[in-house]
Amino acid sequence: MPTFSATSLLIAILVFLLVLDVNSQLAQSTREGDVVCAGFTKPASCPINCFRVDPVCGVDGVTYWCGCPDALCAGVQVAKLGYCEVGSGGASSLPGQALLLVHIVWLFLLAFSLLLGVF
Repeated sequence: MPTFSATSLLIAILVFLLVLDVNSQLAQSTREGDVVCAGFTKPASCPINCFRVDPVCGVDGVTYWCGCPDALCAGVQVAKLGYCEVGSGGASSLPGQALLLVHIVWLFLLAFSLLLGVF
């Protein structure tokens, strides 16, 4: 019979809990996506002016700050309540975002080298 050390048992438990958490989050997001904007209809005038921030995340990866009416004006379904996470499928591709990050880092390095008199 194989013996398990305490570390391998702890790792197995942590992996199990991680898989369980991810599964519950996926199930919750699919349930929320069905009913997030169920009671809303497209506003008569677009764009809307809101006085209270109520962000929702559209399926296009864009955060709509005025909530469901704002997303409906854009013709987008709402994926979840709250802000969209970074890298959640916005308008730009991942290689484009990586190139932008490299460009920003390069500009910072160039600025610091000019300030320190390296160039």
